[in-house]
Amino acid sequence: MRNKLLSIRNLKVSVDEQEILKGLDLEIDKGEIHVIMGPNGGGKSTLAYTLMGHPEYSITNGTVEFEGEVINDMKADERARKGIFLSFQYPEEIPGVTVEDFLRTAKTSVTGRPQGIMAFRRLLKEKMDLLEIKDEYASRYLNVGFSGGEKKKNEILQMSILEPKLAILDETDSGLDVDAIKIVAEGVKRIKDETRSILVITHYNKLLDFLEPDYVHILIDGKIVKTGGIELAKEIDEEGYENIRLSYAHA
Repeated sequence: MRNKLLSIRNLKVSVDEQEILKGLDLEIDKGEIHVIMGPNGGGKSTLAYTLMGHPEYSITNGTVEFEGEVINDMKADERARKGIFLSFQYPEEIPGVTVEDFLRTAKTSVTGRPQGIMAFRRLLKEKMDLLEIKDEYASRYLNVGFSGGEKKKNEILQMSILEPKLAILDETDSGLDVDAIKIVAEGVKRIKDETRSILVITHYNKLLDFLEPDYVHILIDGKIVKTGGIELAKEIDEEGYENIRLSYAHA
C-alpha cells in the first residue's frame, strides 16, 4: 500500500444524468506509466475530467483515492495542489496573458510559494530548451495563434514546470507529427520518476513506441475490460476493438 498513488474502485460517473463510467476500477503505483485506449464514447475523457474534479462530472458511486486520501468531493484547485495535473485535448486560448506569466502564476498557486522572476525565467528556459521551444514563445499570449502542435507542447511545458505527482494526458499526441510526438514523449519521460506517475489517454500507438508504458488498459462502455502491456496496444492497432468488445459482451 505504501507505493500506491491512485486507487479507483467501482467508479460510476454521470454527465447530465447520463451514466458514462459504469463501475471502473484502476490502480496506479508511484513511478508507473499507464495508458488507456478505447473506442470513442467509452468514457476515456470522462475519466480524465473526473480525476481532475470537473464540476459537470458527478460521481454517483465508488471512490477515488489519491495517496490514500478519498478525493471524491475535492475541488479542482485542491487536487492541483495535491499534485494532479490534466493536459487538455483542446487547450484554451487566453488573450492578454503570456505563457511566462501564466506558468509563474500556476507554479505559485500549486506550490504556495512565490516564484522570483529571474529564477523562474531560468527554470522556464531550461524546460523550453528540453522541449525544443524557442525563447520568444514565453512572451506570446497563451495558446493564441498557436498551431495544434504548439498547444500540445505547451501542455507538456506546463507539466514540466508544475512537476505533478500524477500527470493525466488526454490525447496530447493527436494531430502531432512523428518528430513532435517524440519530443512530447521525451518530456513525459523526464517528469516520471520513482514517485511520479503518468496516465496517458490515446488512440495512437506511435506515442507508446517512445513511452514504453508499464500497463495498457482498454476502456469500453464505461469499464476497463482488459489490461496488458504494450503488446495489447499492438493488438488493437492490428485488429481493432471488436474482438475485445465481443469477449467483454459475452463475459
